[in-house]
Amino acid sequence: MESTELNWRLLAKRQWPLALSLTAIALLETNAINTGPGWWQVPGVLVICVIAVLAPRRPFDAALALAFAIACVAIYMRLLGVSIKLHIFTSGASIAMTGAAMATIATLVRESSRARSVIGTLLVIAAMVVAEVLGWPIVAPVEYREWSPDTFNFSIAAFVLLVLSVGTGLYFRARDAERASQLAASVAAAQNAERMALARELHDVVAHYVTAIVVHAQAGQLNRDVDVLPSIAASGTEALTAMRRLVGTMRDGGSSGPAASSSLMDDVRALAAEAGMPVRLSFDLQDAVPQELARSVLRLVQESLTNTQKHASAVSSVEVSLSSEDGVLLLLVEDDGVASGVPVGGSGGYGLVGMRERVELLGGRFSAGRREPTGWTVRAELPLA
Repeated sequence: MESTELNWRLLAKRQWPLALSLTAIALLETNAINTGPGWWQVPGVLVICVIAVLAPRRPFDAALALAFAIACVAIYMRLLGVSIKLHIFTSGASIAMTGAAMATIATLVRESSRARSVIGTLLVIAAMVVAEVLGWPIVAPVEYREWSPDTFNFSIAAFVLLVLSVGTGLYFRARDAERASQLAASVAAAQNAERMALARELHDVVAHYVTAIVVHAQAGQLNRDVDVLPSIAASGTEALTAMRRLVGTMRDGGSSGPAASSSLMDDVRALAAEAGMPVRLSFDLQDAVPQELARSVLRLVQESLTNTQKHASAVSSVEVSLSSEDGVLLLLVEDDGVASGVPVGGSGGYGLVGMRERVELLGGRFSAGRREPTGWTVRAELPLA
């Protein structure tokens, strides 16, 4: 059993054109029905269209279900002795059924393995053939029930539609593979930049404490009356703490991150001024914030503001709040924007992942989600010790 793990929101965003098209066609076909028994095609056609719209979640299973549904509709319409309206080929398959079959085949070829694509496509074709064979005698005059030029033309048309379906699936499959290759290259480049940034961070922060250890040790050698062991122990502890925090902050390549100064509030104000949005700031810091932690907080604020710029429109207010209490630093970023659909400049989808990993590696808690009635909220709780 395969699943693309496509959630319902992304499914609706991706499949709404197909859903609208099949609905319009099904309504036209319903208006063409002029006999009582003919209405029996409506439930079956609706089921077939729904399967096609939901196919990206489980493509191979959708192909099996679609083939079974088409065969069932053809069988009970044959038993009723009523033709399907509006039939696209000779008589046995409606336009909506054919469109649903094409969409399902394209999805199957795009997202399933080669073997499953072949098997699923053959089953859908077989179901369409069964529908034609069962429906043809109902409407075809006796003299046209044998092979005819019209039948040949319909076969050519069916072949062309099949080629279009498979070709569409192969095209999007190639696009997906190209996109995955580009993403892999971007990740590799980010990892290389991350290593270079880590080297700079180690030199700027951890080396400071290591230098203090060396200086204190040299002072102890020159003047043995001075007790330098407490200072060395304190510097060593700070170096270890800084090392752990730096490893946690390197997830997104620190080379592009903001540099922390001696004042976290001033740095946040600078980020807000550069954001180009109406940002309102609120500070209630009752405890001192270590420089390494301040750097992480700045990156969280920067990524939150960047996400708002990329993913939201009609933003009238962005609230950034920093407070501390009982040894915990709380960061809250809220906006009132509306999701814009396509991110500005594209998105690799790693923003929230990177923020969550950064906070969790620092021993904190992270949450992000929609707020009512509109907007987005990012919340991070970080231990100061």
